[in-house]
Amino acid sequence: MAWLVIAYLGSMAVLLLSAFWSTNTFTGAVVPVYTSGNLLEVVGSGLYWQVTLRTVLVALGVTLIDAVVAVPMALFMAKVARPAARLALVVAVTTPLWASYLVKAYAWRVLLSPSGPLSFVLGGATPGYGITATVLTLAYLWLPYMVIPVFAGFDRVSDSLFEASADLGASGFTTLRRVVLPLVFPAVAAGSIFTFSLSLGDYIAVTIVGGKTQMLGNIIYGELVTANDQPLAAALSLIPLVAIVLYLVAMRRTGALENV
Repeated sequence: MAWLVIAYLGSMAVLLLSAFWSTNTFTGAVVPVYTSGNLLEVVGSGLYWQVTLRTVLVALGVTLIDAVVAVPMALFMAKVARPAARLALVVAVTTPLWASYLVKAYAWRVLLSPSGPLSFVLGGATPGYGITATVLTLAYLWLPYMVIPVFAGFDRVSDSLFEASADLGASGFTTLRRVVLPLVFPAVAAGSIFTFSLSLGDYIAVTIVGGKTQMLGNIIYGELVTANDQPLAAALSLIPLVAIVLYLVAMRRTGALENV
């Protein structure tokens, strides 16, 4: 707890504080003099709001895709596959986490290239580089973070519930929709916390496959590294911070935090 307070919450406090600082117009050095200009610039700029909306929609799209893919995968792993195959599938799902982030992102850049393998297979039809490529790449990168919590959720559902539902005349689809999914939904919500937050703060994948697409992470990185304006970057960083807090509050009502 002490490490969490000092290293994480302490850095958050410094971030919040530096958002109210200014920079020397001549040297670019950070000056610890109070000003609300950075926050006013962020709130009053239509560009920042547009990028924020795009970033949130991308994060929600990635979360939705991962949920749609993860639920049948996790159901098969937990309730259909044999124990030996189940272990192999869990290993297969988690193995990509050991690979380098950059290797996986550049692999998708090659795959989505206008002259890449996907274009060859689909006869030239490829999304290329842009927001679609960004969503696909992020959905692939964060899929294990959705599959594992959902798999654990399905694994906790007793097989006797399936048998009882079948004895009462329910079809497999009805059992899944009315019995199993309500029990597994908190696990899906828990996985969505990972996929949403990781997508919201990502700026590397969009740089590699996003083309001209800009997300909030790119803007923050540009202000911090390229423009050397740390206070403005800190003010912009408050947007994803607030968005994640609001998302956590919403997910808390589903019981998702107990499944993280």
